[in-house]
Amino acid sequence: MSRIGKMPIKLLPGVTASLKDRTLEVKGKLGNLYRNISTGISVEIGKEEILVTRASDSRTDKSLHGLTRTLIQNMVVGVGEGFKKVLQINGVGYRASVAGKALQLTLGFSHEVKYPAPEGITFSVQGNEISVFGRDKEMVGQVAAEIRSFRPPEPYKGKGIFYFGEKIIRKAGKTGAKK
Repeated sequence: MSRIGKMPIKLLPGVTASLKDRTLEVKGKLGNLYRNISTGISVEIGKEEILVTRASDSRTDKSLHGLTRTLIQNMVVGVGEGFKKVLQINGVGYRASVAGKALQLTLGFSHEVKYPAPEGITFSVQGNEISVFGRDKEMVGQVAAEIRSFRPPEPYKGKGIFYFGEKIIRKAGKTGAKK
């Protein structure tokens, strides 16, 4: 049995779950999230916990067991508390600001980069830090990765957009040609 899959999922205060036609709905103070459950996996919803079990020991059911449990856990935490990723901007003249629901980035291009916030995602900027907040963990990570891709960290001068706490290996530049 999957070590992760057999652990029950504790429902946070104010979070409810319901299953209808193989679609799991999790409701909380930050909104609702939905996920389709595979046919080889069954979900039992109790008062304070959710239990995920599998129908057989087939290879696909085994692989989906722990995955489904973790995805449901992320849904419960997301609608209850939310997820946050922090990015840091490093570079001369690199700036970020929030204009309405869009993120405006000045990254050394001839134009400003505007990134509209997808539904359920909010941005906040403090100094050189950009915070991406939302209830869907996958969406928060995807948005943070897309923002980072505008100016990924470069190893020579250390400029670019980094995840908070990310370390890059610096490289030495070229030395002059010997004559």
